[in-house]
Amino acid sequence: MSSPIANTASSKRWTIISHMYYYIKALHIIFIVTWFAGLFYFPRLLIYNAEVQSETDENIKAAMSRQYLIMMKRLWFGITVPSAVITFILGALTLHFGPWEAHLFDSTGRWLLIKLCFVILLYIYFFSLGRIFKQQSKGIFKYSGNQLRFYNEVATVFLFAIVFLATVKSAGSLLYGLGGLIVLILVLVTAIKIYKRVREKKAGK
Repeated sequence: MSSPIANTASSKRWTIISHMYYYIKALHIIFIVTWFAGLFYFPRLLIYNAEVQSETDENIKAAMSRQYLIMMKRLWFGITVPSAVITFILGALTLHFGPWEAHLFDSTGRWLLIKLCFVILLYIYFFSLGRIFKQQSKGIFKYSGNQLRFYNEVATVFLFAIVFLATVKSAGSLLYGLGGLIVLILVLVTAIKIYKRVREKKAGK
């Protein structure tokens, strides 16, 4: 039979862990927000830098490209990368201290397993942005501004999927979420095509 002192010590320990869990979770959400701020804005700079390469005045092109690279470097290494690293660390701690780790592979935690798959894909997207940044830093432009505009919306799709799963916490409702996700993708693609046509018409005037 356990002693009252041992039970009290154990209770205090779990109370401390419980408080830590909520503080860690709050910080995790904060750094997710800052990370997505970088993921939303950084591709825009990649787009602008790719589009300025069509500038006929070499002095203007060089000056603007240099400025975009400075802005990208500050955003990437000052906000986006640190936020991605801290988000990963705090996410792992949230998973460890929370009640989810034990249920990750059973029916109650299936939504979390699917969410983690989306998170892995999001990090792959994040690393791909870093690769494009390195290419542009070396003067290599493999993707046009229009191609990067489509790629810019990938973060929105992942945000929609991850937040939906984290809120509903039901893999059974995932079909409805995927349906909404497909609609969102179609809307984004249509909006990008309309924007492209509007720009082409303005450029033709």
